[in-house]
Formats: sequence, structure tokens, C-alpha cells
Amino acid sequence: MRRSLLPTVLAVLAVAGCASSEGPAAPASAPPAASSASAGPSAAPASSAAAAPAGEPGGVPGLSGEPTDLSAPTQAGPGTGDAPAELLTSDVVVGTGTPAGPADTVSVRYTGTTWADGQVFDSSWQRGDTPVEFPLTGVIPGFAQGIEGMAPGGRRVIVMPAELAYGEDPPGGAPGGPLVFVVDLVAIA
Repeated sequence: MRRSLLPTVLAVLAVAGCASSEGPAAPASAPPAASSASAGPSAAPASSAAAAPAGEPGGVPGLSGEPTDLSAPTQAGPGTGDAPAELLTSDVVVGTGTPAGPADTVSVRYTGTTWADGQVFDSSWQRGDTPVEFPLTGVIPGFAQGIEGMAPGGRRVIVMPAELAYGEDPPGGAPGGPLVFVVDLVAIA
């Protein structure tokens, strides 16, 4: 999550016991933490990425930039139509090798946006191109479920309903409603 959010996320992870020595507790890296009463990102600065094209109504939003270029970030635009009621994934780049399982520790780069307006609320890319490492058991359910089955070297768009994210009206400034993540799976530990 953004650097301004890091102290809140670290406090939540310490209380929840979700931190690993190299994942969410590391100073410059914090993936979407599991929902908690005091967890939540604050508003992110607007992204400098070009506007994303519209996606299919109720489906995966369009992506900005060059979505298949894994050396650069991309982000989802706003959703169209009704927000999905279940988890949706779309592989932009298909990885190779053994796919991630539900209890794996993964190394990723990601950008998270809100479904409603496509605004970035968190991006590991904003802290550089060093991947973030964390256990899938320590993040919000939609993020973990969306990465499950993904192979290293892949880029996937994950669209999750509020129930698999932080909820509709979460406490602590977390983004409410459906969320969209564009995730690059770098490695599985």
C-alpha cells in the first residue's frame, strides 16, 4: 500500500499476527491486508497513467498503457454497468510453472483501483519495481483467491465484490465497494 498507509497496515498486521519477516512487515512493502476494524488505505494521489479504455459492462474494466509489458505498471479504469457479484479474473499475460496455491507466499507487483471510478488507492509500483512478498493467508480474500492458480511470470486482473475486499463501508479509510487489482506474479516462495 502507499507509504502514507504503511503505519496503519503494519499496526493491523502486528495485531492480527499476519506479518512475515519479509512480507507485509517490511518497511517499503505492504499488500492488501486482511480486513480489520483499524485497517484501511487513505486516498492515493492520482495516477499519471493514460486513461484506460472501457471494459465489458459488469466485467473486467479496460487497462491503461501497455498491459502486456510486465516492466511497467498498468491500472484498471472504472467499471461499467453493475459491479460483479462474484470474483472475476482475466489473465493478461499467462505465466509458466507451478501455479500459486492458497497457502503459498508470493512475490508480486500490483496496482489497486476502485471499481466505481478507477482511482488508484494502492500500488506497489509507486514504491519502485521491487516486488512485495507476503503469504496469501494474510491478505483480503479476493486478492488471495484471485492469485490462486496463477503461475509466475503472469499478469492478472482481479475484480472482487466488496464482500471479498474491505466491505461496502469499511472503517479506517479503507476503500469501500468492489475493487480491481492488476497483479504481476513474480515468484512463489
